[in-house]
Amino acid sequence: MDGREAQSSTAAARYTLQPFRLACEDILFCIDVDPESLVEMKNTSVSGRPFTRLESIKQAILLFINAKLAINPDHRFAYFALGKSPFWLKKEFSSEVESALAAFRGINVDSSAGHADLTHLFRVANHEAKKSRAQNRILRVILLYCRSSVAPHHQWPATQKLFTLDVIYLHDKPGPDNCPQKVYDGLVDALEQVSEYEGYIFESGQGLTRVLFRHMCLLLSHPQQRCVQDDIDIPKSLTKKSPAVDQAPADQECVPVSSQ
Repeated sequence: MDGREAQSSTAAARYTLQPFRLACEDILFCIDVDPESLVEMKNTSVSGRPFTRLESIKQAILLFINAKLAINPDHRFAYFALGKSPFWLKKEFSSEVESALAAFRGINVDSSAGHADLTHLFRVANHEAKKSRAQNRILRVILLYCRSSVAPHHQWPATQKLFTLDVIYLHDKPGPDNCPQKVYDGLVDALEQVSEYEGYIFESGQGLTRVLFRHMCLLLSHPQQRCVQDDIDIPKSLTKKSPAVDQAPADQECVPVSSQ
């Protein structure tokens, strides 16, 4: 094979990645307002009063919004609540942090919430996703779920995937009155059935706000740029390692060094 043929073969095998612009996101937060959202976390406020899950979720959302807008100020946010069924807290998508604060003021815990039907949430998300696509944007739903014994259910065709679903699941430890593993499995099933791009799910039964914040920071990643969740290797472990100490060979005599 002459030089020209070798050059042609190399050119044909070269891989090029076509550039594309990431779509701005419309992000719909869905906050669980079941009585379990009032379970106290292990962290306390300045006054010494423990934070509830709901209070910690509000703080985590504000952290997320401010960070996301620092990345791209064109992202927009709206707010849902999940009681016995989902309902709007703030319907208009907005890039203003104040809209989150207004939505939070409308949150009331639903003492009658006995089961969690996500069907209406998915219908709303599907409708909003079509409007987002018409504006060259994409829609993502971030569900913050707090129930340790109530697995969510839904009725949704697997062929309709117009938005991406992320989930953060805060729960109690397994016990006679709860089944967090069953609930988690139900959340995974929902995520896999509805997500257009790679959806992430994180859980914690530790009751630590820093774990919730860490999970929320991982959700800053844009769905169009994500690896599969099993390949996530962040945050890196900060295991402390003692510096290596050079040791003289056993057969070498140690000679003291004078300070003079």
